[in-house]
Amino acid sequence: MTLTLTNTLTRSKQPFESLEPGKVRIYCCGVTVYDYCHLGHARSYIAWDTLRRYLQWRGYQVRYVQNFTDIDDKILKRARETGSTMEVVAETYTRTYFEDMARLNVLEADDYPRATHTLNGILRLIHELEAKGYAYASDGDVYYQVRQFQDYGKLSGRKLEEMQAGASGRVGESSEDSKKKDPFDFALWKGAKPDEPSWESPWGKGRPGWHIECSAMVRECLGETIDIHCGGADLVFPHHENEVAQSEAVTGQPLARYWLHNGFVTVNGEKMSKSLGNFTTIRDLLDSENGPEPMALRLFVVQAQYRKPIDFTPEAIASAQRSWNTLKEGLSFGYKHGAAWGWDLQAKSEDLNPESVANFNSAMDDDLNTSGGLAVLFELAKGLNRENNRLIHEGKTEVDPEQLYQQWQTLVTLSQVLGLEVEAETAPESPGAQLSDREIEEAIAARQAARKAKNFAEADRIRDNLQSQGITLIDQPGGITQWHHN
Repeated sequence: MTLTLTNTLTRSKQPFESLEPGKVRIYCCGVTVYDYCHLGHARSYIAWDTLRRYLQWRGYQVRYVQNFTDIDDKILKRARETGSTMEVVAETYTRTYFEDMARLNVLEADDYPRATHTLNGILRLIHELEAKGYAYASDGDVYYQVRQFQDYGKLSGRKLEEMQAGASGRVGESSEDSKKKDPFDFALWKGAKPDEPSWESPWGKGRPGWHIECSAMVRECLGETIDIHCGGADLVFPHHENEVAQSEAVTGQPLARYWLHNGFVTVNGEKMSKSLGNFTTIRDLLDSENGPEPMALRLFVVQAQYRKPIDFTPEAIASAQRSWNTLKEGLSFGYKHGAAWGWDLQAKSEDLNPESVANFNSAMDDDLNTSGGLAVLFELAKGLNRENNRLIHEGKTEVDPEQLYQQWQTLVTLSQVLGLEVEAETAPESPGAQLSDREIEEAIAARQAARKAKNFAEADRIRDNLQSQGITLIDQPGGITQWHHN
């Protein structure tokens, strides 16, 4: 089966074909570095990390570029609020971005261009737009003349007459409509304001608008036409629409052949926002008292196909943690038992189960159907976990060790394609050793009391807490519960 992707530009699912055989160039819109990364960022960057990993798994050489917006009204506002500077705020939250993404096992991009490092390319692009009649200067600002670009709206599907004036939002020109020839025009360059950073330009001192930054960074890092441009669904309009207009007006070439957008994120069914009090950062969730393990959060995200909306709820996160416990136990099988059988613990492609690989690829080729891919992983993990229990209770397995080796290698390898790796966990090597037998028995007694009181949520919490510390419970007939160290 050929990989197919849903292209926002054509509003259809299309077979993927790279511009250059065996090579893929991807640009992903990155964060504006003024605050900690939130759950929406986790959803987006895990999705595109998975895309990148899968393309590499299928043999492509991938160049993946993701920018940082390091000059923006929000950054300047945070600097004023904290008595700091734009540079300090941007550096602080660039660093925390890398910390958060490392916990979620998101691979680093091949290049991280920054708006403030791309000013020559930005000024060049604005100059070319002006020379071609797509841009005009007005009292220190420079605006893009939307009606000059005949294809404006082709990405979002919006018609110009249906659009609202001032839609470019991020650059704040709604208060400066008097400078524009048309209310639909958006800012490419903003004249300097008192006490704000600014740079020299042919139109006077100022700073770039948001949209022109990405057009310039794509061109500088990847060329005039790339394979895939990706980001959140909220970026389709106006940001990506304006990127298309800017870039294609200058080059006459498509900016990207495939435009991919991940679905929206809600929290308990509501849009995430600080005003609603449901704004949750990645680190707040992971560091909370009953927060999930980082890989459980990643698993929660990849359970849904990237285009589908996802809703963060305590129940959904708890379920993802239980699922990760199952997968983690299977991934740990070889490290616990492999040495006794003389296994080589380094994954090799020739050691994989062809049927499982074919089923995994078939699911993922269908517009990155990660939920279908995960079904293959859980089938492998549950089989290994059954044999783990047999080893513990019967001292032997039902399945031949050579076959188990293939199942385990397949599970480890395919899990890595989704970025789910047990090595990424920071639990101690023998976590169960931290609990005494008495403490374990007391926890089991508390769980039995909770079950008797029909407080099954508390019973599950106790079981999961023991599991996370390396203790597996086995319920026997007659209300007896046995336990063992993993």
